Amino acid sequence: MTLTNAQHDAIMREYNDVQLRHRRELDERREEVYAALPRMTELDAEAAELSMQRARELLETDSDPADRDPETETARRKAADAAFRSAMENIREERSALLQAHGWPADYLDLQADCPLCGDTGYIGNQKCTCFRRRELALLHAQSRLQDAFSEDTFEHFDLNYYSETPRPDGSSPRSDAVHALETAQAFVRDFCDGRMDNLCFYGNVGVGKTYLTHCIAGELLDRGFSVLYQPSYELFESLGAYTFSSGHEEKGLHDTVFSCDLLIIDDLGTELTNAFVASQLFLIMNERALQKKSTILSTNIPPEAFADTFSERVSSRLLGSYKLVRLSGTDIRILKKLSGGN
Repeated sequence: MTLTNAQHDAIMREYNDVQLRHRRELDERREEVYAALPRMTELDAEAAELSMQRARELLETDSDPADRDPETETARRKAADAAFRSAMENIREERSALLQAHGWPADYLDLQADCPLCGDTGYIGNQKCTCFRRRELALLHAQSRLQDAFSEDTFEHFDLNYYSETPRPDGSSPRSDAVHALETAQAFVRDFCDGRMDNLCFYGNVGVGKTYLTHCIAGELLDRGFSVLYQPSYELFESLGAYTFSSGHEEKGLHDTVFSCDLLIIDDLGTELTNAFVASQLFLIMNERALQKKSTILSTNIPPEAFADTFSERVSSRLLGSYKLVRLSGTDIRILKKLSGGN
């Protein structure tokens, strides 16, 4: 369950902004209180003087000859520490009493935090705080570009009734294809969560559920905290072209995420203007992500036998050798829904 470096940095910038906001608010409260209660300034000075005095005592003790009696020295230090803590506690109590007597809460001059567990740092020790994980999930959903699809595009809503059971000469049917595709997608999620990498390529006619199943997979994995990037093919290669020839900041961020996210989904592969640049970039993505043991899912209207003609022999070889090919077939579901009144 990993964020890209850019995503992690974005969350930490949010925490920095929160901390700065609380510091500014504390400064404003201090100005308000100190203007109304001059005694607060005196108490601050007393606390500072006590701290300096205790520091000097410790330095003097450390510089004294080592022939002091250890037990006597330990008792003396404990007594001095107790006196210091008692004096500081008296100051704290007087500050709280002054604040409350003038209508402010006792903690009015304490630094506040949105999250009391981590103090708006995002971490408790080396572990991510629950507030960090909430931000993490929200960011992953937003950057996946699929947040609008999750309410409906789930495995539970995948309706096999849209697929005909009429058999083809080989004994298969659109329904059997859909059942196999659904089971494959669900197995992909289980394996992914168990740390087993796989690559899928959904292929078939327009409107038969390829994109829908990629949405289902993405939603399940995002909910588990994995980083998922969904990109329509034409947008992806347009952005990669802009990065290659202009190196813009936004395009660089996308370029880095393409190679570092846990799961990359390239939708509608083949709808872009296919040329040597697209073929080379596609092979680079597939090859680099395989080397990094990161999963990729493709969806395309192009049948496997036409991969080489559409892209290149290298791309076709990689697809046929490293991707699990999953066929979907039947009538365009969008048309079926319109014919049935949208249900």
